[in-house]
Amino acid sequence: MIRRALVNLATAARAYSVQTEAAKARHLQEVALRENCILVDVNDRPLGLASKKDCHRVSPEGRVKLHRAFSVFLFNSKGEMLIQRRSPHKITFPDTYTNACCSHPLFDIDAERDELNALGIRRAAQRRLNYELGIPTNQTRPENFHYITRIHYEDVGDGVWGEHEIDYILFLQKDVDLKPNPSEVSEIRYIRRENLDREIESLDAPLTPWFNLILNHRLRTWWDNLRHLKKFEDLQNIQRF
Repeated sequence: MIRRALVNLATAARAYSVQTEAAKARHLQEVALRENCILVDVNDRPLGLASKKDCHRVSPEGRVKLHRAFSVFLFNSKGEMLIQRRSPHKITFPDTYTNACCSHPLFDIDAERDELNALGIRRAAQRRLNYELGIPTNQTRPENFHYITRIHYEDVGDGVWGEHEIDYILFLQKDVDLKPNPSEVSEIRYIRRENLDREIESLDAPLTPWFNLILNHRLRTWWDNLRHLKKFEDLQNIQRF
């Protein structure tokens, strides 16, 4: 009887812990919705600000506000690429696989509005890699990122939450220390170039729309040329697939 009671108590404690962590993660996601993104026009000219919530809500007409974002593709010294599985508590595209880090420069952080050489974007990437994956900021200095191009895409997601972004593509090849934030990331893994198609086919959850888009149009070429990315830079034009 005592042993059974102890087992039941331990089970209840574990369930309470899981529920508490889930509630904490949901709260953090709701708080993040108050952050202000940078609204832009189709040529990436800043227009003002809107909350992350307003930037991702699908309107009754099926549109999403266009705002500035970035996607980091992280490779280790062996050329393996990190992919993450987004937390099931994420507001947009929860429980999906994507590249190392995808987020936004914030309007309220002056340094992230700096447009010279995409410096504001690089600073935002440094901040988010630290927050999502626990990478120390001294391992991802702004000058470490290789800015390749921008991509304009829109996806209405589940019809309630969607994306519409001018997405800055950043590559980073470096061995880093990782400590994923469970409110943001539920899984990480490195994959090898020669195993890319097999790894993607084996995933038991869908890809985010931006990762899928980049995978289908550019990623393989860029990955095959990690040491020669300069020749693939297009910093003047915005890619629209």
